Amino acid sequence: MRILFIGDIFASGGRGIVAENLNRLITEYKVDLAIANAENSAGGFGITPSIAEELLSLGLDVLTGGNHSFDKREIYDYYEHQPRLLRPANYPEGLNGNGVFTGTARNGAPYAVINLQGRAHMANIDCPFRKADGILAALDGNIKIRFVDFHAELTSEKMAMGWYLDGRATAMIGTHTHVPTADTRILPGGLAYQTDAGMTGPYLSVIGVDKDIILRRFLTGLSGRMEAARGGVELHGVLIDANETTGKARGIERIHCVKTV
Repeated sequence: MRILFIGDIFASGGRGIVAENLNRLITEYKVDLAIANAENSAGGFGITPSIAEELLSLGLDVLTGGNHSFDKREIYDYYEHQPRLLRPANYPEGLNGNGVFTGTARNGAPYAVINLQGRAHMANIDCPFRKADGILAALDGNIKIRFVDFHAELTSEKMAMGWYLDGRATAMIGTHTHVPTADTRILPGGLAYQTDAGMTGPYLSVIGVDKDIILRRFLTGLSGRMEAARGGVELHGVLIDANETTGKARGIERIHCVKTV
């Protein structure tokens, strides 16, 4: 079974390159399950119902989120109507939406996608490690394919989560920092791992934002309106090959596309 995960889709540039390449990637790599982090897909900050529907209509099966999941007010009620759009599972009880989606992949294999958020230099939410324990324990035993998007700031926290889940999940891919890391590997227990998938968006920027705005902030200490950059759009993600019977990963490779002119 093959799983495609696309890193943080940032603004219209990120959405455009996904639209340009997704069908080709699914066909070329015989993808059975396509997932993307989409919490920055609306102008770089949050997601709207129309954008979520747009991304799902392209062929993505599940959308994950993070600390910007609730940036757009109009998304609150939508979470109750679209289970394939996730927000971090370890947010406090009572918030709209869910952090887990279970479904059936194109090859007929059952799967679970789990969305968690770190706490180091992030909001003070529930423990992602203990939340992962509870989610995994509650899953139907027949669901062997278990993909985790861990949206976190610190490399150390992401690596710790990878080791914590090794042997209990198929893959744990980090998001949030928007820079693809070079530690793509399979851990001893069969977990496919990468600290950060990278951003799908404009790389002539500072993690997606217009570089002049960010430079001005550093040079003057004054805040200003953040705006998405537009140049150098790239798609970054990973392709995972997994055994649907055991749930263990057999291979993982980085995926990289550059926007055509």
